[in-house]
Amino acid sequence: MACTPEEDSGQNFLVPSQNPIDGLYTIHVHCTQVEQSPQLRIDPNSNVPAVRQIADGLRILLVEGQLSVGAELPSVRRVAMELGVHFNTVAEAYRQLASEGWLDQKHGRGAVVINRAVSAEAEGSRLADFRQRLRVLVAQMRSDGVSPASIATELKAVIGGLEK
Repeated sequence: MACTPEEDSGQNFLVPSQNPIDGLYTIHVHCTQVEQSPQLRIDPNSNVPAVRQIADGLRILLVEGQLSVGAELPSVRRVAMELGVHFNTVAEAYRQLASEGWLDQKHGRGAVVINRAVSAEAEGSRLADFRQRLRVLVAQMRSDGVSPASIATELKAVIGGLEK
């Protein structure tokens, strides 16, 4: 059940029921509208560990600009409940992203996206590694029968996400 801004009173309260058959009280619950946020999904049947799926999914949202600097991430427990995983799994993914320089984590305050600076030296060594991993991935896709045109189309779509 969705609520409208007019229904959002900002508090929970009990009022006497108008119909004695219903019981003594009717419960009115505070309802708050939440703006649409980027979706994070995991595949429980995947061979990829959930912590890596969560970290990779968040990293994609960060790189594509769907999570901008200053954005507050949902609490570890909330994400864990929504994804159906243990809260320590989500906490580890948040810690990984914090160690990579994407998030600022403070106990009791949650995780906030920060401006990530990458040194030119680190970028150069990472590009060589990226090129090698990309070549392996393309070779794997070609050996699975995927056409070069399909691979190029997918790479262009990824690049389009980076240019936003």
